[in-house]
Amino acid sequence: MAAELVIAYDRARPEERLLFEACEAARMRYRPLYVPELHVDLGARDDLPGEGAVVLLRCVSQSRSLALARCLEARGAATVNPSRVIALCGDKLATSAALVAAGVPTPRTGVAFTPEAALALCERFGYPVVFKPLVGSWGRMVALVESRAAAEALIEHKEVLGGPEHKVHYVQELVDKPGRDIRAFVVGDRVIAAIYRTSEHWITNTARGGVASGCPVTEELSRVVTAAARAVGGGVLAVDVVESPTGLQVVEVNHTMEFRNSIATTGVDIPAEVVRYAASLEAVAA
Repeated sequence: MAAELVIAYDRARPEERLLFEACEAARMRYRPLYVPELHVDLGARDDLPGEGAVVLLRCVSQSRSLALARCLEARGAATVNPSRVIALCGDKLATSAALVAAGVPTPRTGVAFTPEAALALCERFGYPVVFKPLVGSWGRMVALVESRAAAEALIEHKEVLGGPEHKVHYVQELVDKPGRDIRAFVVGDRVIAAIYRTSEHWITNTARGGVASGCPVTEELSRVVTAAARAVGGGVLAVDVVESPTGLQVVEVNHTMEFRNSIATTGVDIPAEVVRYAASLEAVAA
């Protein structure tokens, strides 16, 4: 068991408040840690959690979570999720590569490094295709491209924007899904719950207006989702799945899951499951 449970956050959203309440309901000792006020001296011993602590990382900022996880792990603290999982899940290409390497079914995906090569990749896949940023969430900067003319305009826009994030073109096939996708919640080695996210728009994220409803955790869903979680290193994860004509396919794995709208929908006390799992871990010495 953890000698100290810490919940690190940079914004007190409903999810973070629910985690605090779950600790209090379970009479579990915990310490909230407001990350924006931190300044870390890597060589010093200060109040930053260290050996014996388990830190549940709840930062909205992926880069902030990753940096803090590396600092904490250097001091012997265990992090949920570990830095290697955050780094992998925070990069769509890294996630896709891990899924393919592990044999997890996922939509056809490719990358290109020049405008000309990106257009050739689109032609190879056949329109429509989906362009995604390597880093991003909530369906932002995701584009459905239905023709070569649209691809040329989008690629030119990315080139003008500049920056390293626009120099790698991440392209995915458009899956013929039934107006919905599935978000499954993983804690440790268990799929604890799942929801459908339904929308008339092709992007079904609840942040973009998708409506949540209960989804049964079938044997197939559990098998595919747990395989995806293992492929990225496990922990506390939300796995996004689409129902394709050939079966379930994993689209993304999220390292800091949102669950405020899924507790009543699924009937599962998700924050209680998360804090129990975090508190059950043992920190390891650096």
